[in-house]
Amino acid sequence: MSWSSRLEGVAPFRVMNLLEAAQAREAAGHDVIHLEIGEPDFPTPRPVLEAGQQALSAGHTRYTPAAGLPALREAIAEHYAERFGAEVAPERILVTPGASGALLLASQLLVEPGDRVLMADPTYPCNRHFMALAGAEIDAVPVDGQSGWQLDAELVARHWRESTRLAMLASPSNPTGHMLDAGQLGRVASAVAERGGHLLVDEIYQGLTYDLAPLSATAVAPESFVVNSFSKYFGMTGWRLGWLVAPEAAVEPLSRLAQNVFLAASTPAQHAALAAFRPDCLDLLEQRRIELQRRRDALLDGLASLGLAPSLPPQGAFYLWLDISRYSDDSETFCLRFLEEENVAITPGTDFALQGGEHHVRIAFTTDVGRLEEAVGRLGRFLTRQRGRA
Repeated sequence: MSWSSRLEGVAPFRVMNLLEAAQAREAAGHDVIHLEIGEPDFPTPRPVLEAGQQALSAGHTRYTPAAGLPALREAIAEHYAERFGAEVAPERILVTPGASGALLLASQLLVEPGDRVLMADPTYPCNRHFMALAGAEIDAVPVDGQSGWQLDAELVARHWRESTRLAMLASPSNPTGHMLDAGQLGRVASAVAERGGHLLVDEIYQGLTYDLAPLSATAVAPESFVVNSFSKYFGMTGWRLGWLVAPEAAVEPLSRLAQNVFLAASTPAQHAALAAFRPDCLDLLEQRRIELQRRRDALLDGLASLGLAPSLPPQGAFYLWLDISRYSDDSETFCLRFLEEENVAITPGTDFALQGGEHHVRIAFTTDVGRLEEAVGRLGRFLTRQRGRA
């Protein structure tokens, strides 16, 4: 049986196989430490949960407008104004089924078959796959510590081609946790605009920052397209709710796409998300951000004791991109052995990087400090055995 050729450019997410293996070991009675999936151990904030329950009790289960509840779009716009000093009209915000829904809309609007898209390598693989499904050719530009693990203006200028239509950034990024500051982001936006292209910014981890102040492209590059989500900072992963900020001229075609592709985002989830912007909820989310910073710092200290701390620590999100080239040139085998021998699940870099992924792993600091310290101890034992295998 044959399938669409579009699927040939969509690689499997290897971490899901690793998660399945980790869960099987757990079911067999092993004490597995999960550092592989991008989902912290925090529950949905109580105000959001209660708002969702109230919405269901009140019968808020019918369709909303395709672009989302007007009240939620207004709340998001107010959030941009209060937190980032950005003037975003509610009409420019489209609420979507997760950030994936926003990426789907953006990819279908912005690229055609044969167009080229610039993005950093490493990056979240679904960013590549959404563009590939739209028929675009991906120019994955290798980044490293020299560029702050980001696609900067110089790299945009160097790799832009005649057929390039779009540059995509992620700040903070997955898998590295690094950010662009306002100056860097402004220079990238200018470089893209000078070449007549579009800029799409993944801000899914916006708000989860540790060394730099939170920043949105809406305040620096107002003509950019911005993807965000209620999953990460707001702790609503399973509610599947995100949004897309678009230039005014793009709103009508995007709304038309949304009407046909998914009709509308979940109505109970949208009502629940209104509570995410309440002061009591924002205070709780800030406490969680501080706890994630504490976890990051504990993990960095532990890795430093093993001589493995990265030279450029993650500035946001909840990931650490670790160079394991001293111990392995096969990150998939490294991760599988680590799971089998020490019951710690981490993600191979090949999920994220087309070049160099075999020398890196991603560690998600999504569990408490005690478990992270235990994981570092197990890593030390494992690395000792790895040296013996060399």
